[in-house]
Amino acid sequence: MYQTKKVRLNRMFNESGKCLDVAIDHGIFNEYSFLEGLEKIDNVVNQLVIAAPDAIQMNYGQTDILQAIPGKNKPALVMRVDVGNPYNAQTHKVMFSALQNEDEPILEALRMDAACIVVNLLLLPGEPDLHRLSIKNISRLRGICEKYGMPMMVEPLVMKGNSARGGYQVDGNKNLIVPLVRQAREIGADIIKADPTENVEDYHEVVEAARCPVLVRGGGKEDLKSIFQKSYDFLQQGTKGLVYGRNIYQHPNPAQIVKAFMAMIHQNASVEQAWEIYKKNYNN
Repeated sequence: MYQTKKVRLNRMFNESGKCLDVAIDHGIFNEYSFLEGLEKIDNVVNQLVIAAPDAIQMNYGQTDILQAIPGKNKPALVMRVDVGNPYNAQTHKVMFSALQNEDEPILEALRMDAACIVVNLLLLPGEPDLHRLSIKNISRLRGICEKYGMPMMVEPLVMKGNSARGGYQVDGNKNLIVPLVRQAREIGADIIKADPTENVEDYHEVVEAARCPVLVRGGGKEDLKSIFQKSYDFLQQGTKGLVYGRNIYQHPNPAQIVKAFMAMIHQNASVEQAWEIYKKNYNN
């Protein structure tokens, strides 16, 4: 079964053994601010296919845009299979995390020729049920993924409470991130999509805890030059790539950022080299 999974992963990780996954699955979370830049998602997908990241992360209802494109030379599909409500500015009376298809959770991923699925492992202050529901989702998926040779990416998310500022916030505390990443691996993750730690030099502990490929999450929108620096630093800690969403799709031309990230991930381009690639593509 390992070899079957590896066949799919070979479509997601290129010859360098690394991956840039562009996440545009934000529409599932019912949060208006996430939709900026995704209003015309078909245009976004077409731009990304031209820029050629290794993978695009989507939900079933939009995957036809990517998979209807003819030819072999297009990014691998990473399909999200869960949905929840922790991303909104307010804390809901009932917080939930559920599989999008309760009866056959990876059926759509198989039908749409996904290279991998992705599911959350949530840890929020005062919300132990979200953690429990996430573990329940992952535990159910694990056996099904093993049966059909589908790699499972687990996204361990350590969030701060909403008391300081409304909306989703990453908690970069390594003492919370490392054990949650280890838990994700213990319950069957093939790939980990993990939050950045507050101190970059601590991230090797995340990589060691995972014992499988780790992709660093980009998080909220930031200054581009600082994003390049942060991404480069995390790649030096032994990660196998990056997952970015809003920092790519909310840019006027997502393709130019993708090309810079691809050079950084696969050719070990420096921050300055990535910046020059970005500026060159922007001007052309």
